[in-house]
Amino acid sequence: MRRKRIKITLAVTGAILLVWYLFCLPSKLFPDDVYSTVVLDRNGQMLGARIASDGQWRFPESDSVPYKFAVALIEFEDQYFTQHKGVNLFSLLRAVYGNIKSGKITSGGSTITMQLIRISRPKAPRNLKEKLIEAILACRLEETKSKQEILALYASHAPFGGNVVGLEAAAWRYFGRPATELSWAEAATLAVLPNSPANVHPGKNRELLLAKRNRLLKKLHDKGCIDAEDYSLALDERLVINPRPLPQVAPHLVDAYNKTNKGETVHTNIDIDLQERLNQIVNSWNKDFAMRGINDLAAIVIDVRSGQPVAYCGNAAAGNGREGAMVNILESPRSTGSTLKPFLYSALLQEGTMLPGTLMADLPVNIGGFSPKNFDLEYRGAVPADQALARSLNVPAVNMLRNYGIPKFYQLLKDCGMTTLTRSADDYGLSIILGGAEGKLAEITRIYATLSRVYQTGEEFPINDRVALWHTFETLKGLGRPDEIDLRLVRSVRKVAWKTGTSWGFRDAWAVGVNPDYAVGVWAGNADGSGVPGLTGAMTAGPVLFDIFNMLPSLGTENEYAGGGWFLPPMRNEGIEAEVCHDSGFLKGPYCSQVDTLLLPKSAEASRACPYHKTADGAFVLPPAMEWYYKQRHPEYAGAHAKRASDSPMEFIYPENGARIHIPRQLSGDIEGIVFNLAHRSGNATVWWHLDGSYVGQTTDIHQLLLAPSPGKHNLTVVDNNGNTKTVSFTII
Repeated sequence: MRRKRIKITLAVTGAILLVWYLFCLPSKLFPDDVYSTVVLDRNGQMLGARIASDGQWRFPESDSVPYKFAVALIEFEDQYFTQHKGVNLFSLLRAVYGNIKSGKITSGGSTITMQLIRISRPKAPRNLKEKLIEAILACRLEETKSKQEILALYASHAPFGGNVVGLEAAAWRYFGRPATELSWAEAATLAVLPNSPANVHPGKNRELLLAKRNRLLKKLHDKGCIDAEDYSLALDERLVINPRPLPQVAPHLVDAYNKTNKGETVHTNIDIDLQERLNQIVNSWNKDFAMRGINDLAAIVIDVRSGQPVAYCGNAAAGNGREGAMVNILESPRSTGSTLKPFLYSALLQEGTMLPGTLMADLPVNIGGFSPKNFDLEYRGAVPADQALARSLNVPAVNMLRNYGIPKFYQLLKDCGMTTLTRSADDYGLSIILGGAEGKLAEITRIYATLSRVYQTGEEFPINDRVALWHTFETLKGLGRPDEIDLRLVRSVRKVAWKTGTSWGFRDAWAVGVNPDYAVGVWAGNADGSGVPGLTGAMTAGPVLFDIFNMLPSLGTENEYAGGGWFLPPMRNEGIEAEVCHDSGFLKGPYCSQVDTLLLPKSAEASRACPYHKTADGAFVLPPAMEWYYKQRHPEYAGAHAKRASDSPMEFIYPENGARIHIPRQLSGDIEGIVFNLAHRSGNATVWWHLDGSYVGQTTDIHQLLLAPSPGKHNLTVVDNNGNTKTVSFTII
């Protein structure tokens, strides 16, 4: 009975030990380790890194170990690493004998696998019991992982002195290059460091470190691992003195990934050569701009085909300690200026409600208290839509948005990828097209890149009509360059469809351009939002944009939609060929005498016919308000047609019917009033003015009258000397 109990006890004990052995190894050796964020370019070159949250330079684990380091490490730490199963009994016995003989611990006899276990248990005591546990866990580890995996884990977590942990971090901190590019001397130096990193490292006991390195190099040479020439060169290499700073090629991009991919190795599409050239251009322009009080400058280059950045500069001179330099402008919401106008233009063409040359009203306007003005503070009466876009005229853009619809455009921008529209469409109102909304340079440039790719691939996107996009690109290509280069005379200059933007108060200067290969975005201004007189997109951000385009290599885009550096025209079957009135840009009407044939989006079939040729003699007659401004810039129009349409000969220029008007006070507190403006076709007509039925004045030739109505609703009626009348209603707020 006693023997039976002993057998049962032994069996149970054995079973418990077996179960413990099978499950003694943690599923992950380093579950609590936090890692540095490492950002690499498309070829694996480091763009930058951020230290781990525990203050250690510990790069994410690697699944391989460079050959030179592996050979040096095995020779120095564990010559039988490839042969044992976790524990080398011969080494342990030799270590015990040596320790007894010397009277102190001179060697631990641990294999690389046992050292890896010890590193994974930093709080465990250093005694014989722990040594036994390390040996058991090492044996178990050898059963679950390959030698290559064990070596990679060791290299990723071994201490290399100070706050440097892991081979890759050590290679960059001590030698400024990846571990795969280490020399034999450098690999040997790192191989001996984990043996006693607190006492021997490049900043401490350098002579001892040098001696250990050279002894290891001699062993490698004696065993034939390195030849005589490499051995001699390795001995001549000097030890590194101090840790080196890590690369800071794209610091804002690294910071961005440190928020979204913290503790990871991120492989980007950035080309480090393009990145460094972009940095040079941006920093050079930043020095010039700084003398004008423009302290911040950002730029991004996006590969059209991938939709990913190939160069990313969140702000100029980020490493010189300049205040505001660490603000990443690329990801900061800023007033968009006029950069959204091409999206509206394309969308209107796509739905067929506007044609490329459709005349748009360019008159003083007041819409619910909103009174947009053109940058030059002038009006043209009527201007073709494509010219309005190329000249970035604000009033025609507002009229385009009124036609398209604010909620629809608001949703279009969101669908295209703008994430900064946090208020309602009604809250933004018509000002959204003039910079009333905020956008990120990186997002807006990506939308431009997407439009280029959509034209070439036909992929789904809210704006995807190729004929509409073609007209948009052609219009933006004709925009005058800030360097005043005539593209017709200089064939080598790259063609670019580009748009500028300037926010209210000269706070933001934008320039965004695109071709079949790249989209480039540039922003200039001050990160703190302070304005600078004369800061404009065309003259500030524009020159930087073209400097960047000129440094970009050609990707050799060749497909059925692009080639030779520019977009090829769409095919006829992708749209409709239609006759368009030469004067008005609308579809040809029954009385239009001069027509042009254009390829238009198929939806243009439903577009309006010309409303300005109404008589059989082909007279081109604009409404009085449009005409009043138009004929000042078009002498061929004034007096060219004696026969006029039968509609009213006069029209209010300001205000428009239903306007809500605020009358500002002077510094003295007095109310000066507002100027009411009327257009009359007859150059010598006399007009009598009546406010709410009361006579208030008379005008001849130039019909402008200063009035100061009280708050509330009013009706203003005018009567000319032929008895024609016109009334406008408005509200003073």
